[in-house]
Amino acid sequence: MSVILAARRTAVVPAGGAFAALSFYDLAAPVIQACLADAGLDAAQVDEVIVGNALGAGGNPARLCALAAGLPTQVAGLSIDRQCVSGMDAILLADALITAGRADVIIAGGAESTSRRPLRMQTFADGRTPVPYDQAAFTPWPDRDPDMAQAADDLGRMLGIDRAAQDAWAVESHAKARTAQAVLQREIVTLAGVTQDAFTRSLSLKTCARAQPVAGTITAANAAVSADAAGFVILVSDRIAAGFTGAKARVVGGRTLGGRPDMPGTAPIAAAQETMQMAGLKSTNINTAEIMEAYAVQAIACVQGIGLDPARVNIGGGALARGHPIGASGAINAVRLFHTLQKTGGHGLAAIAAAGGIGTALLLQV
Repeated sequence: MSVILAARRTAVVPAGGAFAALSFYDLAAPVIQACLADAGLDAAQVDEVIVGNALGAGGNPARLCALAAGLPTQVAGLSIDRQCVSGMDAILLADALITAGRADVIIAGGAESTSRRPLRMQTFADGRTPVPYDQAAFTPWPDRDPDMAQAADDLGRMLGIDRAAQDAWAVESHAKARTAQAVLQREIVTLAGVTQDAFTRSLSLKTCARAQPVAGTITAANAAVSADAAGFVILVSDRIAAGFTGAKARVVGGRTLGGRPDMPGTAPIAAAQETMQMAGLKSTNINTAEIMEAYAVQAIACVQGIGLDPARVNIGGGALARGHPIGASGAINAVRLFHTLQKTGGHGLAAIAAAGGIGTALLLQV
């Protein structure tokens, strides 16, 4: 097991907003530097940087982040792309390396610039004109690879979670985020003059009712907006953590599991249940939880499926009130969990789903 000594993030800004001119490594660099300062560590002590990035399209995004942050050139950087769970999986991979004795200090998280993502095109062997695409294929079967909004609507119909319930969840997410703005600023690294999540607003059920459907019960009001952001944590071995007197949290466990490709929203349930079971815990032992809100219906389904107390979930608001920077979202949930646990103590759970039917869960303890 490893120990997290620092957890920071940028604000989350909708694509095309204040971060539109910044690359993913521009977003990552100041967060990495802030984490090092919080942990009281020198850049020379860093063994590895692991970065989740889903839209960078090639190269080694983690290497760029490490160099941009001024880390020693011997830090090679490891990039992973498991779509929305990438940032949280980066943290689990770092924990595994430290637990195995392969490293003492690893910076892990995610960085995503939706605004600056490369254009993607499908080429053909017969020389046809390449066709641009935005959403990659997540299964080899076109009939079992639904649009994400359509999959979310299917989930709502399957579980009987109607639009009213989804809109109510979205309204509450924004309300909690607005109430917590002063607290949230303590974990945010100011960048481009932005000090708080830009999308958070006063959302009402009346406003939600005016939102046009994207797919059945799914609307712009109860689905997270595409965004730019970065979030990182510093994980260290017990040897390094022994002399640290600041805020910290132990990684108790975590799991990534595949589920139904056509029903990705439910994938975190099994990952969370297995993570808790391996730690000898039940859902009633969870003091606070950060459940991804790519769609309100997905968050509701996971809270119900895991058996969490909704009053202990996303107490500072969720992605519906911030936005969804794909490769960074899981890391931002982990950052939020770390800081909330400093107040609540005990065990905290973070969980997130990814396209293609993948779910990741992370369990921390303070």
